[in-house]
Amino acid sequence: MKKPSIAKLHRDYPDKELLEKTALKNPFRLFHQWFQQTLQANLIDPNAMAVTTVSPSGKPSSRMVLLRGLDKQGFVFFTNYQSRKGHDLKRRPFASLLFFWPELGRQVRVEGRVKRTSIRESDEYFASRPRGSQLSAWASDQSQVVLNREVLEKRMAALKKKYEGQKVPRPAHWGGYRVFPQVIEFWSGRRNRLHDRLSYTKKGSGWVRQRLAP
Repeated sequence: MKKPSIAKLHRDYPDKELLEKTALKNPFRLFHQWFQQTLQANLIDPNAMAVTTVSPSGKPSSRMVLLRGLDKQGFVFFTNYQSRKGHDLKRRPFASLLFFWPELGRQVRVEGRVKRTSIRESDEYFASRPRGSQLSAWASDQSQVVLNREVLEKRMAALKKKYEGQKVPRPAHWGGYRVFPQVIEFWSGRRNRLHDRLSYTKKGSGWVRQRLAP
């Protein structure tokens, strides 16, 4: 069987317009609108997003995480502070986020400064996690080299025994980050690759909206 050519892979997008006359002027409200539509469409992991950080030497690194909060300040996710992204953010507290919903032909990019969430926020979210996820936050030294899978399984077994019948406390090395956006860009796929792109840039207490060429 002939293998498909990567260069020839192609599909048309739903051709949903994104125009200044109808798009909401506040990017947070527009994001909420789009996100609600992903929920209505029953997409898999609609809150999945790529987080890109930069090392002190300028090397970028991306990985997928889950959006766990959104308020008027910014976008929130939780992770191990001692992971690669944690070390990157400690030295260079800036990140970009990318949401991609191919079924809807849409993506959203976010760029901004990053700060840790409050201890209260981290505690509250950790307490809401499934017990297995709480234990894995202790068992995994995220981004560190581990000999094999068995090492992780033994750690989990030991932790299950240690906290049997007790609440699992949040590790001090685990918590949240909030991305305070300076730029939020909305992309909507159109026919013939003539896509719509609206960029919102923070200016004072408001936002400046501009159309970008696809």
